[in-house]
Amino acid sequence: MTDTLRSQLIETARTMNASGLNQGSSGNLSVRSQDGMLITPSGMDYGTMTVDDIVWMDYAGEYQGKRKPSSEWRFHAAIYQHRPEAQAILHAHPQNCAALACLGKGIPAFHYMVAVAGGKDIRCADYATFGTEELSGYVVSALENRKACLMAHHGLTCFDQDLPRVLALALEVEHLAAVYSQILTIGEAKLLDEQEMAVVLDKFSTYGVQD
Repeated sequence: MTDTLRSQLIETARTMNASGLNQGSSGNLSVRSQDGMLITPSGMDYGTMTVDDIVWMDYAGEYQGKRKPSSEWRFHAAIYQHRPEAQAILHAHPQNCAALACLGKGIPAFHYMVAVAGGKDIRCADYATFGTEELSGYVVSALENRKACLMAHHGLTCFDQDLPRVLALALEVEHLAAVYSQILTIGEAKLLDEQEMAVVLDKFSTYGVQD
């Protein structure tokens, strides 16, 4: 099962880059595994990565394997510890999310699909140097009652139930960021009110459930 998860991590990382969500060896992915997590290694080309390069580590930072874990492992660990429903985490630098984040802007309720991230808006976490405990705290705070957030002067982080879902969520958030960025070049977005977003969130609670 562990090797299957390792393979899925690599496949998802390659798809993440091919989709335009990320560039080069930046960004990182993880999955919850055995009281810890499997995470992509630091600074490696996803195209040449093998299952032996994926790192297992616990939430305190102890790791096993021949590679060093991603430098962003701290906020992955913090999310898993604070959000038991999180099973997979994706962090990337998609163009439109990064552009908004560099303005310190989140994504407000300009479109009902903003609710896909779990709330009435998508917050932008405060800035701190990458890889630090301070950044981990800001990300966890921005993700309160949410599954995705932007990161000031940085990019996007999101989590979901598995790797396919977290990739789909990241793609949706980047699309929303692209549309919202375009709106900002035209004028001011007209936002849905809290009552309507509450209705949408209720509908999303059973969206895609076939049982």
